[in-house]
Amino acid sequence: MAKSKSPLGLDLFRLDDLLTEEQRLARRAVADFVDRRFRPVVQRHFRAGTFPFELVPEMAELGLFGANLEGYGCAGMDDVSYGILMQELERGDSGLRSFASVQGALAMYPIHAFGTEAQKQRFLPKMAKGEFIGCFGLTEPDHGSDPGGMKTMARRDGKGWILNGTKLWITNGTVADVAVVWAKTDGGGPESIRGFIVEKGTPGFSSREIEGKLSLRCSLTAELAFEDVRLPEEALLPETHGLRSPLMCLTQARYGIAWGATGAAIDSFSCARDYALSRVQFGRPIAGFQLTQQKLVEVYSEIVKSQLLNLRLGQLKDAGEATFLHVSFAKRNNVRAALEAARSCREILGANGITDSYPVMRHLVNLETVYTYEGTHDIHTLILGEELTGIPAFA
Repeated sequence: MAKSKSPLGLDLFRLDDLLTEEQRLARRAVADFVDRRFRPVVQRHFRAGTFPFELVPEMAELGLFGANLEGYGCAGMDDVSYGILMQELERGDSGLRSFASVQGALAMYPIHAFGTEAQKQRFLPKMAKGEFIGCFGLTEPDHGSDPGGMKTMARRDGKGWILNGTKLWITNGTVADVAVVWAKTDGGGPESIRGFIVEKGTPGFSSREIEGKLSLRCSLTAELAFEDVRLPEEALLPETHGLRSPLMCLTQARYGIAWGATGAAIDSFSCARDYALSRVQFGRPIAGFQLTQQKLVEVYSEIVKSQLLNLRLGQLKDAGEATFLHVSFAKRNNVRAALEAARSCREILGANGITDSYPVMRHLVNLETVYTYEGTHDIHTLILGEELTGIPAFA
């Protein structure tokens, strides 16, 4: 196999120089885990539509669950480190990153941010260890991009609540020990939305796996149903008030997605470059043809820009200055760039690119989902459009 003469690899602008030694060590540890433990099994799980739960204890030991949360057994990493970890996980597969992202940003974060001390002590240490798996119930069959229109209701009943409704497209829903569920309360408007902790086995709470997915096959996706689920007052996350609360959770998750998508692009590029250097046609490696080099350069350029954007976003987040607008920009830009990168890399691999012997097609179909979830590309466009014009296009 021909070797690239470039000594810079994927770090043309020497971003490593801007990372701390702790950040580089964290990246190496997770990169090693992905390459040594996850890659050998991903093809089998992608074909079967399963997740490698045997790896969950190792993920917990690496501090991947709630990595940027403080206390309660969480790693307490800075946000740049957290982003780097999400990048390395999605370099393996979007489903692997989704598992950690949902656990930390969508299930642990709301308990950490909005819960009582008793709730934090009860759930977060076990979730950090991977002993409790969490999920996040916001999206409904008829309300995805417009979560404020949700129909799930929680009404007061004595000292507790009665919960009724349905949630859809819920990652980890069939295996979750803890579901953070959002519902409208008495009054029914968007400002009445509150968060509740619903534990596995609660009467009236059921889940079923969504079958037939052609994307994110290494991630379990479910429908959750709540039929007169009786909850004690202690199930309410008391500091949740209105739609702003679940949107804060989504901002945390979207931050990780911006980094994660870049990891998928990096893996697609690495595979396509290696293939182009080894694939000989017309007496020379296809990497020597101008059209192939153009594709590689375009993909590489977008990766570098995404890396620079992620690093600056992480710096702003660590300084407490990142807003949901910054995160929307990064999620929108980087997922689109990664999706286009995977498509170009698939072209370089030709017919081999559609098989799961190579990771590119797997990344491509996964990114079609990432392009849609946690706010579709169009929704993030409108968020930024309102900021630029002052005119909300949602209304």
